[in-house]
Amino acid sequence: MEMPLEQLRVCLLPQRAEHDFDSFWPALAARNAKQPLNPAAEPAPFRVAEAHVEKVSFDAFDGGRIVGWSIAPAKMKPYPTLIFFQDYARPRPAPAEYLAWTLLGFTCLAFDTRGQYGESSDSADYGTGRGPGWLTSGLARPESYYLVRCYLDAVRALDFAATCMEVDAKRVGVAGVGQGGAFALAAASIDARAALCVGAVPAFCHFGDNTGELRGRRYCGEIADWLDDRPAEAPAALRTLSYVELNNLAPRINCPTLLTAGLRPGDPSLPGIFSTANRLPARDKLIDLSMPAQPTPALVAEPVIAFVRRILQQKRG
Repeated sequence: MEMPLEQLRVCLLPQRAEHDFDSFWPALAARNAKQPLNPAAEPAPFRVAEAHVEKVSFDAFDGGRIVGWSIAPAKMKPYPTLIFFQDYARPRPAPAEYLAWTLLGFTCLAFDTRGQYGESSDSADYGTGRGPGWLTSGLARPESYYLVRCYLDAVRALDFAATCMEVDAKRVGVAGVGQGGAFALAAASIDARAALCVGAVPAFCHFGDNTGELRGRRYCGEIADWLDDRPAEAPAALRTLSYVELNNLAPRINCPTLLTAGLRPGDPSLPGIFSTANRLPARDKLIDLSMPAQPTPALVAEPVIAFVRRILQQKRG
């Protein structure tokens, strides 16, 4: 049954955090910090004089290489910065998609997701096979799960930003749509360096307690299909998913945060999005209901621009 808006505004879905949840992410973050980043950048041709574009990359967590763009104002100095993560199975857009942000005085870093469409690679060992897509890779164990590694890549993107001349490291926000929104929220929950977070219709907010509920969650049908053929593996898989569920991670996010919900009729993901928003402890948090259910990857929209400018262009290191 569809939940009315007045109930969504106060919705708090159950949390299913495991007994070691509070130690799991700090331990992996410490391991992540010890892995060399090996950042690289090379100029990329761009025929707009007001912007300087580079193709950039760094080593992915546990193997692989994350590739993206840096799009900065032409005058080289530190600028407030937005890191963009991509939606599921979507490559990063062309640099021109981010030009509006650059003309407003921001550096943009936009990264492809490990192993998905785009240029980022994934050479990690997942230990078992997987079904179609990527979300069943390593599902048996949280330490080797695909989304765990993606979340830590998002933290490494903050590490990369700190190496860039065109980035003011004290004014770096994380942002994305769908899967990318989930990565942004995860990065902000794991690493306090994120000064702002924008999660547009974020995925992975709440997986449910069984494969039937899982099938209704955005992008998670491939997990449900995999487990339908392997019912004995479902308890371990649902345990693994609890570590990447944003309804569990949200209480760790303390930076100003903007979420958008899209309000698609009958969308079973809406309670998870609202529950995640309602669990945010940050004083400065908004949930926007005006933006479409599928925003553009660069999030050039009035509510996002106003929020980001208020936070990042007023904040000084």
